[in-house]
Amino acid sequence: MRPYVVTGGRAYPTRNTFDLVSLVIAANDLSLSGLSPEKRDLIVLCRGGALSVAEVAGYLSLPVSVTKVLLGDLVDSGHIITRAPAPPTPRPDTQLLQEVLDGLRALA
Repeated sequence: MRPYVVTGGRAYPTRNTFDLVSLVIAANDLSLSGLSPEKRDLIVLCRGGALSVAEVAGYLSLPVSVTKVLLGDLVDSGHIITRAPAPPTPRPDTQLLQEVLDGLRALA
């Protein structure tokens, strides 16, 4: 099916806050009636646990841009909850790592 049919002719989501690694979680208490087949499939898929936007697009064989539009609609309707990806952790101090490595080599 053509992407513009799936998204209702829209190319951008209502909210542009989805990163490829944003986590998507389905809200289990809302009815699926009145939703398109793609939106229902997306919700059913996410009921199994948190998935990234990229994983959802891959499992549904949809382009990421189409998936983001569908996710925006489902967030607006309360069917989906998203979580921002974890912030990057600071890189460890290389000197400390070298000292640990030297200490381990000295033990061997």
